[in-house]
Amino acid sequence: MSATTLKNENTIKTLNNIAQSGLKVFKDHYTLDNDSENPDAILVRSFNMHSLEFGDNLKAIARAGAGVNNIPVDKCTEQGIVVFNTPGANANAVKELVLTTLMASSRNLFAGVAWTKTLAAEGEQIPKLVEAGKKDFVGKEIKGKTLGIIGLGAIGALVANDALDLDMDVIGFDPFISVDTAWALSRNVQRAMTIEELFANSDYITVHVPFTPDTGGMFNKDTFSIMKEGVHILNFSRGELVNEEDMAVALENGKVGKYVTDFPNENVLKMKNVVPIPHLGASTQESEENCAIMAARQVKEFLETGNIRNSVNFPNASLPYTGKRRVAAFHKNVPNMVGQITLAISSYNLNIADMVNRSRGEYAYTMIDIENEVNGDIIPSLIKQISEIEGMVAIRVI
Repeated sequence: MSATTLKNENTIKTLNNIAQSGLKVFKDHYTLDNDSENPDAILVRSFNMHSLEFGDNLKAIARAGAGVNNIPVDKCTEQGIVVFNTPGANANAVKELVLTTLMASSRNLFAGVAWTKTLAAEGEQIPKLVEAGKKDFVGKEIKGKTLGIIGLGAIGALVANDALDLDMDVIGFDPFISVDTAWALSRNVQRAMTIEELFANSDYITVHVPFTPDTGGMFNKDTFSIMKEGVHILNFSRGELVNEEDMAVALENGKVGKYVTDFPNENVLKMKNVVPIPHLGASTQESEENCAIMAARQVKEFLETGNIRNSVNFPNASLPYTGKRRVAAFHKNVPNMVGQITLAISSYNLNIADMVNRSRGEYAYTMIDIENEVNGDIIPSLIKQISEIEGMVAIRVI
């Protein structure tokens, strides 16, 4: 159980190189100190945090990217530490690589270039050898072909819209599509009612979903059997979505014509017709800057106002900040928690100006703005009283 008030200075620690454009977000009242053992917030990219111990002052961790496998999210939740990510900040970078590899693999560009480089010692014979050998790399045009997109989030929606502009037919499957994405998605994207429908009708399949117990190994011998002969599969999400033993067999017998993956390993590199990308999906200067800025802004807003946007472990919650004293409490999602918090506040003859309560699974988050001017002397005792409520995880007054 942690309890704090807003300090004049907040300490920010980074565990990876974070783009300076993001760090510039932290101006007055912030100190960047990568040696701090107990910072207010941590910005991270790929650093593995699972073995770290967190100080009682840590309030937030922001991942400058989408995946949070390197962060002990459950541990953070139990300690009332908000974990942020930056969905959509790297979407354009991934989209461009998906479309690049979609076209390049369809035209056998990667294999053709690799073969051409082997001719370096052939001197004047090179042009003749190129003309004779190019027949081995005849590819296919993507125009008029069907692209199946699994997951229509920030990346999937961009891929879908641009694929339509390339004169492809697009089928999308996403049972959890958000309202914001639905507005951004072209009406010409066909909706697959089942994932099996998408598998059966796609010439190319690209996947943009997280790795979960439900999605792990979703590409396997059973799903391959539904697909068209020679289908191309593009995986810029997680390597674990593919059963690698079954993929090797499907590539060998031609059921899968090409497997483009951003997650090469020893098994993958031994497979036939694999295009292994060295995890370049979000590796652009623009993407790294976008992620850093978005992560920093989310942390700054949370530290200064308590508002939460793009958390992976606590509910998103926002309340216009007017400068009034604000109680921000993380607690178990059980009955009468809000009642007990408001009772504690009223016991100091304080009126509530506004409030919001949001829940996510077993945990909830409550923000309450106090209408009266609050004597700073009573804040420690108010915090103590609220922190003693059974099921309270963390509390601070801003």
